[in-house]
Formats: sequence, C-alpha cells, structure tokens
Amino acid sequence: MEDDPVAASVPVLDSFISDHDGFFGTIKNCSRDFVVTEIDIDGHVVTEDSSSVVSQPGVCYDTKERTSQAPSKRRESASSACRPSLTQDCSIPGVEPTDTAAGKQHDVPSLRGESLDLSLVLGQSTHAELEKFVTTFRNGQKVLAKQELTLGSFPDKLQRAKVHRAVRHHFPFLMTVTSQSEIRVKEDPDYKELSGLVSEEDAENFFRFLDAKVPGTTYTFRPEDRKQNRTAVHHFLSRRFGKLVETKSFSQQGVTKSSSEQKESSQRGETRISVRLRERGKTTKRSAGERREEQEVYTAFTLRKENVETLEAISLMAAALDVVPSDFTYAGIKDKRAITHQGMVVKKVSAQRLMEKAPDLERRGLVLSRVRWASGPLSLGRLQGNHFDLVVRDLRPHPCHGSQKDLAALVQEAVDNVKTRGFVNYYGPQRFGSAQTVQSDEVGLALLKEDMVLAVRLFFTPEEGDDPQNQAKRLFLQTGDAKASLALMPMSKPRERIMLRALHRYGTGPEGCARAWLALPHGMRVFYPHAYCSRVWNHAVAHRLAMLGHKPRQGDLVWVHGDTGGLETLEEANQSQIHVVTREEEEQGVYSLAQVVLPMPGNSVQYPESTLGAWYQARLAQDGLQNCRFRITSLKLNLPGCHRPLLALPSNLTFSLQVLGRGAGRRGGGGEECQLEDDAASPKPQNDTDTACLNMTFDLDTSCYATVCLRELMKHDL
Repeated sequence: MEDDPVAASVPVLDSFISDHDGFFGTIKNCSRDFVVTEIDIDGHVVTEDSSSVVSQPGVCYDTKERTSQAPSKRRESASSACRPSLTQDCSIPGVEPTDTAAGKQHDVPSLRGESLDLSLVLGQSTHAELEKFVTTFRNGQKVLAKQELTLGSFPDKLQRAKVHRAVRHHFPFLMTVTSQSEIRVKEDPDYKELSGLVSEEDAENFFRFLDAKVPGTTYTFRPEDRKQNRTAVHHFLSRRFGKLVETKSFSQQGVTKSSSEQKESSQRGETRISVRLRERGKTTKRSAGERREEQEVYTAFTLRKENVETLEAISLMAAALDVVPSDFTYAGIKDKRAITHQGMVVKKVSAQRLMEKAPDLERRGLVLSRVRWASGPLSLGRLQGNHFDLVVRDLRPHPCHGSQKDLAALVQEAVDNVKTRGFVNYYGPQRFGSAQTVQSDEVGLALLKEDMVLAVRLFFTPEEGDDPQNQAKRLFLQTGDAKASLALMPMSKPRERIMLRALHRYGTGPEGCARAWLALPHGMRVFYPHAYCSRVWNHAVAHRLAMLGHKPRQGDLVWVHGDTGGLETLEEANQSQIHVVTREEEEQGVYSLAQVVLPMPGNSVQYPESTLGAWYQARLAQDGLQNCRFRITSLKLNLPGCHRPLLALPSNLTFSLQVLGRGAGRRGGGGEECQLEDDAASPKPQNDTDTACLNMTFDLDTSCYATVCLRELMKHDL
C-alpha cells in the first residue's frame, strides 16, 4: 500500500458496477417527474387518502375532497393488501367515540392499523399451538387454568408489542406476560372475575376497548336492571381500573338506536353501565409524572409535500401549530425537488387541532391526510424503504453510441444490468446539500472537532447572488449582528432563523455558538455530522472498488445473516453478524460483493482488516479526527455509525419508453401537464421533432438513493 493511502483514493462516484453504454436524459423537469412514497417498517406503502381524514385508529371522517395524484397500480395493490379492512373484524360492539363538534359516532377498531392475523404475527406452527391451547381451555378443562403456553422469543420490542396486541385482540380472556424476550400466555384473572358479573361477550369486548385506549371513547354494557349486579360491576371496575376509567349507570329512556334490539330496550327504560376512559388532567391531585403524561398526546398523519425540504416542512408546521420542531418525529428525510409522501407523528397536538391548520399548510405545499391517534413517536430509520415513480425526459444516446433508433436497446440493457447486479450504494448529492461554496459535510466536520464558531461561520457562508438569504448571511459574517441579519433572513429559512435568534440571545462566542446549534431540533443538528460520515463512506467505497476490485477480498467485512431484511435490519445487526473474510474464503469465492459492507464512521463500528482499514485511519487523521469519539456532548449528539452494504438492488422495477413530439406535453405522474424543455445545447436525436422519455417505478431499501440508481443506469452524473 502507498505511504499516503488517502492520496491514492480515486474521485468519489467514479465507480460503476456494470459496463453498459448508458444514455443521456434529464430528471426532475417538474415535481411530478419525481414522486417518492415511503414504505413503513411493516411494509405498508404510505399514501394519502384523498377523501378522508382519520381521527381515531382506522376511523375515517369526511373532509373536503383533495386533488391528488392517482397511485400507480403497484402502490394501489400494495396498499390494499397491507391495510386491514375497516369492515372486517375491526370494530368493537358497544364502543363509541364522542365527537360533539360533528355530532357523529363511529365504531373504533381495536388495533392501530396493525395486522390482526395471528398466523402472520406468530407464524403458522405457534398459531396452531395457541389455537389448540385456547380450544382446550374454552371447552371447560379448568385443569389448564393455571398453565401457561410459551409463544417463543421475540428480541425486537416492536414485534413483542404486536404479539401482545394481536393475542389480546383475539383472546381477551388471556394474559400475555414477557420474561426477558419470551412471551407467555395464561388466563387473565381480571377477565375471569368480570365474566362472572357480566356476559362473556361483554367481558371480551370491554377488554378490547381497554386495550385500544382510544381517548374520548366509551364502552356500554348490555342492560342490567338488578342494582346489586350493577353495583358489583362498578366496584370491580373502580378497584381494578379506576385510574383509567370512570363509570356511571344510565337509563335509555327516550334514546333511539339504529338496531331494533337497542330500540326495544330504550323503550323499556332499561339501565346500562357506561365506561369512559378518563381524560387526562381531570383529577384534582396529580403527580409530576401524570402532568408530564398529559403533554404526551401523539397524532400521526401522512404528509404530502412538494418542492419543500422535510426539515423546512416541519418548521412550517411547528410555527402554524405553536409547537417546537422537535415535537415532530419522522422515519426519514425526503427529497426537496419532488412530490413525497411520508408518515409523521407530532406530540402535544390533537387530530382536530391539526386539521384546523391543514388548509393554511396546504397553501404552503403541505397536504395532511390520514390524521389519527398514535401511541408514541416515530424513530429515524424505522422504515423499510421508499417507492419511486420517476420520469426521465429528453433521452438520447451518448454521442459515441449510435443513433436514436438504438435507444430502446440501450435502455433495456441498462435496466437488465441494474436489476441483476444493482448499483454502488453511494449517498446521493442531496445528502450534502445544494450549496456550491460550503456543503453540509464541511459543517459536520467542524462540529465533530467541536469548533462551534467555525461551524457557525461555515453554516452562514453565502453563495453567489444578492437574494435576501445571502444578504443576511453576508451581513452576519461581516458584522456579527445576528438581530439585523435575522430581520433580513426569509421566513422560508427556518434553520438559519433559529440559529440567528439563539446567536442574538447568547452571543457569537464559543458558548453562544454551541447554544445556537443546540437550539436546532436533534434531527437538524445531527444532519451535519452524518453528512461528514457519509462523505467519508463515499470516498471509502470508491477507494475499495478501485484498489480491490469487484470481488470480496481477505479482510473485507461481510454480513452473514441469512435474510438481509433491508438496511434497517442491517443497521441493528449484532456485531457477531459482521464477519471478516479469510484468505481461504476469498480463494473459494464463499461470499459475493453484494454481502460486503463498509462502516460509516462512528463509535460502535468494526473496520475492515485490509488496506481499507488503514485508509479509514489515515482519512480521519487527515481531517483531525484521529482521536474522535464521535460524541458531541455539548450538542447531545452520539454517532454510533453503521455498516452499510456496498451494493444496493432495486426491487419491483418496471419501465416503459415513450416517444413524443418535441415540445409536446405529457402528464407527469399525477394529471398535471409538464412541458418538455427544448435544450438547444443538448445532443439531439436524429429526428429533431421527436424526443423520448423513460417512465420507471421501483422500490429501494431505506437510505438508498434513486438518483444514484439512475446514475448507474445512465452512466453519467446527474
């Protein structure tokens, strides 16, 4: 290896996997040419519902109809397959949410949009064992009342939660217990006691109601005219669930329900017991923990944005709702120059309040749909990937590759190669920002070196131009006057405005600059160190391919887990799943290049035991990070790093070519006309009146970039 391993590295994004010729084309001519739809952690495609808004889990309220792009057939089928039907086993008899504003009542599903199929949650064999256990138990063999059934071990917390909810939904008379990561089921003593006071059907439905924990809902038991029995039920519910519910008896005189049975009972004046979930904040004596809990109301929704950055969208919504940006959580950051659909959760904001602001936000390019109650925040990276609907316009062969009639063959060869071999899994240019003077990774390097003043100055380095944003940046760098700069900074630049407000308050010294960075939400401030680590990863993979070729070599790291399960699983992989390739394994070709992973720098990663490991050390030392712990204590940032696959492979890839007259319009993915641009400087097809466009759809794992996939297809930088 050379004395200076960093100097020996090749230019970033200089490596391709396939050797087809490629072609020219333009992307993102208009926003509808680039549509990104998130695929959540359960494999559900996150699409907007154009005719309804959800105020409780799975319950739709009519709202004004919104014009939205029609989903592709692939997304439409995926959505219908993944979402449980609202008419099949999703409502609980006797449960009614209160909607005083609309004067409507709706059934409430017991689960929060999750699968109710136990065979999927548990697996076929475990599900069969559970069914057998339940059948024996319900047939009156009370000898089993003290026995338990083990459902197996579930290391993942979210999976355990799914098991608990699904089992309780189907079998409310069972109790689920977790020990370590093992889940066991046995008879629920509370159910047993309640079923001695009311019917088994009422007992089961009450426990489903209790498990759902949907605020503002009530459960009504069947009529009970014997006061002694009602008193026993009241006492039981107060003793066991008094902190969660409040009960009352009422007569149904004069009340008319939809069913004939309810109508009859109301005419007879029968008495029922109603149970309502307590509203937080109603008790007179509350602990500090209970007061904090009052603030932890979570509302989930689907965000459709167009030509707006994710973090800018969050700032706009936070300002409209009078909350801080950190109250919003999301699974991933989406492109700005695109139409994107993604799931989000906001804390301390009700569904009704969110919808009140929806019309104002829609005027800013933000459309909210499927608004619903959520059990907690989203976590960054908790998604399976993204679905892309793309249009590449003005296609033409590279000048040395033949005429327009060869275009179809060029595209077919490129698609076949990418389908089978994938592409180098580079971080795309949007990871580093659009700035030409100073990019995000340079700011991130300054933060990792804990030079807060330099990081602020780099952050406010202006570009060419005399627009208000750059005027404000120049004024700050020249005078240090944060207040005057804030007055010039456009409202559409939330990060800059947050920083300037903090700098005005705390000063522009080292401590003031640190507090200015800390004023940004976690997702915003961690973006910059991540950008630096991503830049190092891009350089590392380019160096790896140039120096060691396209086969696994001794010292490479490979992921040996049998099922890749996407990048999300890999980032959570135990270190024991990362294996160092031996000389014998290299010679025998045990592993493929698709199994090779490279570390993104952090404090919890393993580095290759090849020349690439030395390259990492030299690169970090060159940047002054030889002793970096990848923790920025003053900014509450910790960067554990991850092992990222060298290659990415698109799935469900389809494409079609269309030849149009030059200047003719074409509907860009959602019903809006997009005129083709006539670029006189671009290479022309043989027939100047014709131009071709490529329509593509495909899925990528989380943290993979469609622009990088297109780069491999087209064999040129975009």
